[in-house]
Amino acid sequence: MEDELILDSAISQSGKKEKPFVQIRGLTKKFGAITAVDNINLDISQGELFCLLGGSGCGKSTLLRMLAGFEFPEAGTISIDGIDMSQVPAYERPTNMMFQSYALFPHMNVGENIAFGLQQDKIPKAEITDRVNDILKLVELEGYIKRRPQQLSGGQRQRVALARALVKKPKLLLLDEPLAALDKKLRKQTQFELANIQEQVGVTFIVVTHDQEEAMTLSSRMAVMDMGKFKQIGTPTEIYEFPESRFVADFIGSANIFEGKVISSKGGKLTVSTDVGEVFASNGRSITEGEKIWLGLRPEKIYLSKAKPKNIGPNQIKGIVEEIGYLGETSIYKIRLKNGQIIDVSAPNQSRPMSRVREITWEDMVYLNWEPESVMLLTS
Repeated sequence: MEDELILDSAISQSGKKEKPFVQIRGLTKKFGAITAVDNINLDISQGELFCLLGGSGCGKSTLLRMLAGFEFPEAGTISIDGIDMSQVPAYERPTNMMFQSYALFPHMNVGENIAFGLQQDKIPKAEITDRVNDILKLVELEGYIKRRPQQLSGGQRQRVALARALVKKPKLLLLDEPLAALDKKLRKQTQFELANIQEQVGVTFIVVTHDQEEAMTLSSRMAVMDMGKFKQIGTPTEIYEFPESRFVADFIGSANIFEGKVISSKGGKLTVSTDVGEVFASNGRSITEGEKIWLGLRPEKIYLSKAKPKNIGPNQIKGIVEEIGYLGETSIYKIRLKNGQIIDVSAPNQSRPMSRVREITWEDMVYLNWEPESVMLLTS
């Protein structure tokens, strides 16, 4: 979805639309001749965990810094809880930010790190003690209050940084690649912990990440960015299963892309002529006959077999196994078709093989088929 298309806010029980908690309109930021954020619009509801996803240089961190007040826009507005914050300095905004490096003070222990911001705000000592103890309980670090950062694991330091950001009770918490410093296994575990903590405290989170899996796991909604613009905004399911462009389909997960022309379109059921033959698609969208279109097909949606199908039907092709990648829980097969195109197919390794010989191996002739409902229609 282009940036000018904004998803409707949640509808309250009274039937009226709730006012967005974060509202961005026409936001633009340039650095010399480079437009980092290009006239974007966005609504975020209170209590959402929203992810900004994109590759390096797409503008996501610049947008986060403008929300924090570390950068100011050339044009457009940022409203938080109904108040225009576009030119308000960072220290006057109801926000806090958790940095990728965590930025913990090495000479302070855990309790002192968490309390630092409260002390700067002249909060009474007794209240500081209560709030620090409460937040340590929330992040499950009660017994670590006297430890120094260098005595903690990466995951523990991440939770201390999160506690320090939350203890000031911000209305909006901004997180810049919060899990990037963790190893893969710990990152997966911490994704669920972070989402659970956000749900408990009810604070609106905006997370910047380049990790697709992280964004899918964490977010209630997400925006895919490229070259300073939003390419699509939606839930993880909407983004993955119903991408609106080749860029989004290829950026989120992986997709086999076919170019073709619509030769029949009736009631949301399409027949498309492609280089791999006729492809049938059925997902409720009607496309004009004769229109150029691209079709996307996720590797896990394809059925792979050495046995020739008994019945000749739609969406069936054959090819030769050129490469195999064993990933433990799944295997990836690269299938070369007659026209030279390579198709990726993934299959779960659901049972442990009784021998070390694969049922499907290199140079095998294999048959591929898929359901019409699995085909993604990409018009750009």
